[in-house]
Parts: sequence; C-alpha cells; structure tokens
Amino acid sequence: MGLPRVKITITSSRCRGGYFKKGQEFIVEDLCPPLCHELWNTIYPLIYALQNGAYLDYGNVRAKRFDAKCPDECRVSVHGKVIEKY
Repeated sequence: MGLPRVKITITSSRCRGGYFKKGQEFIVEDLCPPLCHELWNTIYPLIYALQNGAYLDYGNVRAKRFDAKCPDECRVSVHGKVIEKY
C-alpha cells in the first residue's frame, strides 16, 4: 500500500493572488497538489511527517493533523489531517 493520504482544507483565505477560497480541499498522495510554492513549502514538512507515521502536537494532544498559515502575512489558513479510510 502507498503513503497515507492527507486532506488539506482551506479554513480561511485572503489570498493575494486569489488562488484559494475558504472550504477548498486538496488531497496529497505521492505528488504535490496544485498549491502555491509558499504555502506548500510551509506545510510539506508536516505532510511528510504524517505520511511517515508521525503524530504531531495539536493543542494538548498528539494527533495525525495540523493547522498552519501561509507565510504571506498569514493570509491563508489550512487544516491538514490523515485520511484513514477512503
């Protein structure tokens, strides 16, 4: 079986380029989804860790999920989580 899939959901957006809208979802399998490189470079280490079995700090617990913001003045917020069943 391949790598676990990670679902990325845009939770808020004031994207300067207009690329992202709140509620958009992307599935990460073995290739990068169509995300801008600034956002991808921010979340890729988290996705890589999740796809390789990591549990990340998520509030007061460790979980297979994360929240992150775009480095461009935090204009885009995302929530990522491992999809256990598909």
